[in-house]
Amino acid sequence: MQVKYDKNTGLVPAIIQDAATHKVLMLGYMNEESLAKTEDTGLVTFYSRSKQRLWTKGEESGHHLVVQQISNDCDDDTLLIKATPQGPTCHKGTDTCWGEDNQVDSYQFLAVLENIIKDRHANPDDESYTSSLFKKGINKVAQKVGEEAVELVIEAKDENDELFKGEAADLIFHYLVLLRAKGFELNDIIDVLRSRHQKKN
Repeated sequence: MQVKYDKNTGLVPAIIQDAATHKVLMLGYMNEESLAKTEDTGLVTFYSRSKQRLWTKGEESGHHLVVQQISNDCDDDTLLIKATPQGPTCHKGTDTCWGEDNQVDSYQFLAVLENIIKDRHANPDDESYTSSLFKKGINKVAQKVGEEAVELVIEAKDENDELFKGEAADLIFHYLVLLRAKGFELNDIIDVLRSRHQKKN
């Protein structure tokens, strides 16, 4: 990755974005040494202009920023670092340096849930219900989706909204498990829906 550092300061701005929520958490500056340390340790490390030294975010508070991806912009003079925060990012105790709550919205939560399911598939846990489904095999997972679909239909005919929402949640969860068992992601299905939409329009 080619990076164009400022000729006068030797620094480049680094925008930190939450890898899951896509919220912008903070802006810092890096030099060549701090970027190398960030890549080596997997923890975001800046060059502190006030302290005149390398500074790993969270070195005192423990609220590190765990690197997920580093990229530069079209001019190679600004970095975008997608990271997972281990606590509030701002020194004032807020989630972001703009005082925003760093929460996933409803649709982003599906991606979070999908990643958890993916992890349970790749790293089985004997105490995990999700892992137990994968262990039983594709037939059992598919059967479970069918059972949840039937239960949802039954609840749709009644007037208990809470039970209906509960069964709808069960169906979505087990559907995501089935997708993972088949080697697909929700985006694969969205691509099909998007393609159908484009053809109709």
